[in-house]
Amino acid sequence: MGIIRQGILGGFRNKTGSVVGAYWRNRDVIRGLPRASNKAATQLQINQRFKFGMVTAFVARLSGFIDMGFGSGGGSTSAMNQAVAYHLSNAITGVAPNFTIDYTKVKINKGKLLLANGIQVAITAAARIDFTWLNTVPDGKYKDATDRANVVVYNPTKDTFVVLPSAAARSALGYNLIVPPDYSGDQVHCYISFSSIIHKKLVSDSEYIGEFTVL
Repeated sequence: MGIIRQGILGGFRNKTGSVVGAYWRNRDVIRGLPRASNKAATQLQINQRFKFGMVTAFVARLSGFIDMGFGSGGGSTSAMNQAVAYHLSNAITGVAPNFTIDYTKVKINKGKLLLANGIQVAITAAARIDFTWLNTVPDGKYKDATDRANVVVYNPTKDTFVVLPSAAARSALGYNLIVPPDYSGDQVHCYISFSSIIHKKLVSDSEYIGEFTVL
């Protein structure tokens, strides 16, 4: 039984007949009950389900970054949903059934904050990845020296991430990230983004820096 809590013109909750009422993202919504289907899934549907599962499993492990404000997370679509949609459209490569993630297209964040310039990675010590950047642009609406660098390293061999939000201030011009010792000899993919500590949810696009071999 559905319950109308705000009079006859208000939204309702729970099931009424063949519809369900709910309050979702600041809106009263009504949706129909799902119908069972005896039709076998088409190959296109199978491919799409596989890609969706692969993308959601990948980006879910970056939820801490994505929730900072992927695409600002505005409107009726969550930051995570925006991230999944982006990666489905832009970061899938290969031919069925051999779909894979294109790591060069991965985004850990999208936003208006300015990236640092001169971003680089160097491998100079065992189990360590050195991120460096410049801070030559004057502070302004979309950039401040107090912005924090967020660094991500993905190891496809181990299928694991090393993630560190707020690793260092933009003004620090670098950060030396320690990775697990068993990463030695593995190829890893490196990313960086920046987030404001002055303005909540103000983040930069992330940048794919490249693929590197850990010492």
